[in-house]
Amino acid sequence: MNQYITGAIIRQLRENSHLTQAELAEKLCVSDKTVSKWETAKGYPDISLLESLAQIFNVSVAELFSGSTVQNSNISANMMRSKFYVCPVCGNCIHTMGEAVIYCHGILLTPCQAEESDVKHKITVEQIEDEYFIHIQHDMIKTHYISFIAALSSDKIQMVKLYPEGNAEVRFKMNGVSQILFYCNRDGLFYFDIRK
Repeated sequence: MNQYITGAIIRQLRENSHLTQAELAEKLCVSDKTVSKWETAKGYPDISLLESLAQIFNVSVAELFSGSTVQNSNISANMMRSKFYVCPVCGNCIHTMGEAVIYCHGILLTPCQAEESDVKHKITVEQIEDEYFIHIQHDMIKTHYISFIAALSSDKIQMVKLYPEGNAEVRFKMNGVSQILFYCNRDGLFYFDIRK
């Protein structure tokens, strides 16, 4: 991670929490002069205080580092608002149902922006009884492959992790599925709307 929590962030969060420097200092068992030093960039909080700071401000430690709090208005948990984050170092895939601050390997991940499937990523969807059989015409080699395929409905996600040298195909229960998402390790996230 290439940054540390700044005094401006501490001040903003303290003021948003309607706390004085003295009140914050008391909660952390430090002096109010210490809090003043943090806020004027003459010092930084010890790393052992970060978790306590996050709890007092009702944010995550990652939000302290990023300097922006996440306001998740997705309280209805509609899966169609899903976001996918993929680490460029290890390929780790993280799914959220709303806004999040995600780090992997010290890198702040941004949500993948899905593009409509194209000729290079041609998808075939076939209905077999109560399932969709999904096939993507794509190389599946170690350097270029489909990493995962997911089926979204308003209340469910079905997701299958794929591996190089396998086939880029899966079966999903139909159960209201309206969109298929898949991730190419070179070209990013793609979508296909089933009910077009």
